Amino acid sequence: MSTPHAATELTQSEEYAMPCAEALMAGTLALMTGHGQACCDDHRALMANKIVENLFALAQHPLLSPPFKTMLWNLRTRWEVRIEAAADQRSAEHAAAHTALTPQELDPRLWHAGPASVQ
Repeated sequence: MSTPHAATELTQSEEYAMPCAEALMAGTLALMTGHGQACCDDHRALMANKIVENLFALAQHPLLSPPFKTMLWNLRTRWEVRIEAAADQRSAEHAAAHTALTPQELDPRLWHAGPASVQ
């Protein structure tokens, strides 16, 4: 018969112990994969922001080599450009969806006829 203490030991033995930089890199790669597979733009934007934050933290990590840090800074810059381009596209789509149509653009067949007389 197993005891609660034995279950706790089993759970702890299954956990992975990774150095901080490696854990952050693994999380960032998982976010990048999720970003590529996401179907919802809202989720993609949140993941992209977290990816940039993680790349920033990794680029400042003291255990990483200077060339690797440089690569992380470049990658972070590319993700920031991607975020800005997506935000610009969303704002343009939002503006286009909310522009008023001129009377010439409206289909007259959809207009309601006015009453013949007003009482």
